[in-house]
Amino acid sequence: MTMSTTREIAFLIARILLGVILIAHGWDKFAITGLEGVTGFFDSLGIPAAGIAAIAAAVVELLGGILIILGVFTRIVAAFVAIDMLFAALFAHVSSGIFVTNNGWELTGAIGAGALLLIAVGAGAWSIDGVLAKRKA
Repeated sequence: MTMSTTREIAFLIARILLGVILIAHGWDKFAITGLEGVTGFFDSLGIPAAGIAAIAAAVVELLGGILIILGVFTRIVAAFVAIDMLFAALFAHVSSGIFVTNNGWELTGAIGAGALLLIAVGAGAWSIDGVLAKRKA
C-alpha cells in the first residue's frame, strides 16, 4: 500500500467518524431532545438568541456531518463546525473541566481539532471535493 493510499484511507475514515458523531448530535437536537429542549438549555446557559443558536447548532451538526462524510465544501463546513464547537466548549463545557463524563470539553475539543485539520488539509482525494478538483485540473 502506498503512502498516498494510506493517507486517503485515513482521511476517509476520519471524515466518516467525525461526520457520524456530528450527525448523532444534530439528530439529537432535532428529534430526541428537540429544538425546544435545546433552546431551553441554551437559554439556561445565557446563550444570546438561544432559539436561533439551537437551530444553527442543529443544522451545522446534522448537515455538516453529512457534508463532511461526503467531502463536500469540506473546508467551509469544517469552519462552521469549529466555530460551533468553540461556542459549545466556552458556553457549556469549559467550566466543568476536561472530562466528558463531568460535562467537560474533551468531546467538543476533539471535534473542533478534527474540524481544524479538515480546514488545513481538506477532505482528501476520496471525496466529492477531491473529484471536482481533479476534474478542474
